[in-house]
Amino acid sequence: MIERFGDASGTSAVGGVEGHAPRSLARLVVPVLGVGVVLSLVPLWLGDSRVMMGIAVVGLTFAAYAIGFNLIFGSTGQLFLCVGALAGIGGYGGAILADVVGLPIVVSVAAATAAASLVGGILSWVAVHRSLGVIFTGIVTLVFALTFENLLLGLGGLTGGESGFFLEAGRDTFLRRQIPPYYLMLGLVLAALVVHGQLRRSRVGWAFRALRDDEVAAELAGVDVARHRILAAVVGSAILGLAGALYAFTEGRISPTTFGFAEVDVVVLVMLAFGGIGSLLGPILGAATFTVIDELLVEVGQLRVFLYGALVIALFLGIPRGVIPTVTDHLRRRRGR
Repeated sequence: MIERFGDASGTSAVGGVEGHAPRSLARLVVPVLGVGVVLSLVPLWLGDSRVMMGIAVVGLTFAAYAIGFNLIFGSTGQLFLCVGALAGIGGYGGAILADVVGLPIVVSVAAATAAASLVGGILSWVAVHRSLGVIFTGIVTLVFALTFENLLLGLGGLTGGESGFFLEAGRDTFLRRQIPPYYLMLGLVLAALVVHGQLRRSRVGWAFRALRDDEVAAELAGVDVARHRILAAVVGSAILGLAGALYAFTEGRISPTTFGFAEVDVVVLVMLAFGGIGSLLGPILGAATFTVIDELLVEVGQLRVFLYGALVIALFLGIPRGVIPTVTDHLRRRRGR
């Protein structure tokens, strides 16, 4: 299934290593700068509407989620259906460490991010050493995600249960007073894009593409499968954990549904399937598009999950590689005529 998606270049990594890797830093800097400039102007367009700015912050948070998931699934084919759970480790971990334990916010965020990264690495290690395929990795991580949701509800005395956890820490700190939440999350999205882009440009990126295209051929080419898959999971999970932690402190309240499977994982999968699994800017396009669509579908409630599921199937059948890779290939073919 992963082979069908490919990446934005639409090329195989095995057998053409250096030729297919991005050769110029400009191919990373230009798109990231472009995204930064465009998104930095959004607050000027939205004006003083707190509601719209809140929606924009959620959109950036989901863009960060999609980038983290893209690094894990789009790069190495590991179907982690626990995006919300890993983000929740960051969110709840940071909140509890700051509000309950009393650690400084920066330390709490860093520790929660490290915890999410560690858990992601362990899940990947289990999948690799148990030789789990895409489907079974998805099942194992889905079970973990559902267990995490139940754990949050079961530990209501600590997490607030269904009522949620209200954060006192961060209400009068740089997170709210000196750095508007929108620009804080925008900085995270741009940093995550740079990290992903740098990995794509390196030999690590070549190994990722080789693993995704053909694991057997990658091993024959000397790629350490376990090492690179775990690396992708560790880095991607760190992005997810950091996004969850920063969102918790900027929002001020989190609950199990904030990081629920239906509320996060399903939406992120749709975003990535639409934008382009494996492409650098696919998560941005997907997040921008479906943040708007999700807001339009608020009235239908849980029916959104069914609609998103149907949309994923339609996307896989119609444009299985997503919008950006499909458009890129079309333009490349036109230039070649």
